[in-house]
Amino acid sequence: MSPLTSPLHDRHLAAGAKLADFGGWSMPIEYAGGGVISEHTAVREGVGLFDVSHLGTGTVRGPGAAAFVDSCLTNDLSRIGPGQAQYTLCCRPDGEEHAGGVVDDLIVYLHGPDDVLLVPNAANAAEVLARLAAAAPAGVTVTDRHTEVAVLALQGPRSAEVLAAVGLPGELDYMAFADTPGRDGDEVTVCRTGYTGEHGYELLVAAERAGALWDALLAAGEPEQIRPCGLGSRDTLRTEMGYPLHGHELSVDISPVQARAGWAVGWKKDAFWGREALTAERTAGPVRQLWGLRAPGRGIPRPGMAVLDADGARVGEVTSGTFSPTLRAGIALALLDTAAEPTPGLELAVDVRGRTSPVEVVKPPFVPSHVR
Repeated sequence: MSPLTSPLHDRHLAAGAKLADFGGWSMPIEYAGGGVISEHTAVREGVGLFDVSHLGTGTVRGPGAAAFVDSCLTNDLSRIGPGQAQYTLCCRPDGEEHAGGVVDDLIVYLHGPDDVLLVPNAANAAEVLARLAAAAPAGVTVTDRHTEVAVLALQGPRSAEVLAAVGLPGELDYMAFADTPGRDGDEVTVCRTGYTGEHGYELLVAAERAGALWDALLAAGEPEQIRPCGLGSRDTLRTEMGYPLHGHELSVDISPVQARAGWAVGWKKDAFWGREALTAERTAGPVRQLWGLRAPGRGIPRPGMAVLDADGARVGEVTSGTFSPTLRAGIALALLDTAAEPTPGLELAVDVRGRTSPVEVVKPPFVPSHVR
């Protein structure tokens, strides 16, 4: 089956983008004339624009829709009000194999008690929405809008200036959103969220209007030296922040407790999928937990590499690894056995095809966060 394409696919081709499959979608990794490091630096120091339309979108609407979603997903929707968004997790229910394992992590946009918008990851969107649809009470409708809505991410310390230049609101609290008319009158949802660790926004717009918004943002950002950015730099940016990626730091085999995502679990809620399994794991303590690794030399840890202690015994595995353009060093996220008592500063090693390469345990983020 051919991969799906973004509404901006033609623009990516015209810009010389290198494309790859992401969750069944053909998306840009990087653009000609720059590359991952240049795009990464643009976001850390100025402003970058990402097409993340491979992310899913779906609505849950009807009487008590928000309460229903709250009874399924881990985070506590009562912590926020209409016009706010929340990071949460869809876990496997108790009684199911791998109960408490993460089906996906996603953002919930709360419009009101009867109207919720969900933004899951591309590869898992269909399963998340199918699970919700199967569990929905009478009167609550779950609608997949994946191909109807485009998602753009404007990220970096100069992002507010670019947003203002196209007439969209930027004075929003972190994780707040506003539905507002764009220049052409079509509605744009602007949310103060992102996946880079910088001040930024995610913009949801009808797929047929995505091109006009993309063009307007790039034109308005010229004075700020805006760059279109691919998913390669999105990965280096999120790894520097220690943000999880589903399939790496979160999965049906990796629980929120192991991934240090317990902050996104409403432990006092009466119900959510996987509550009993996760509460039991939290009480007993996880057998492994997510940490950061930094390479002091030229080595770059890569996913799947074994992490070794001073005696050469395996004590964990790298889940994500890359070269950090900010630190000019190799960094990684890794699940380490709690029995090994990892602490910041502990010296370990990774197995690089039979050769050991030293690393130091750190607690992410690797660089300061500027999201707020």
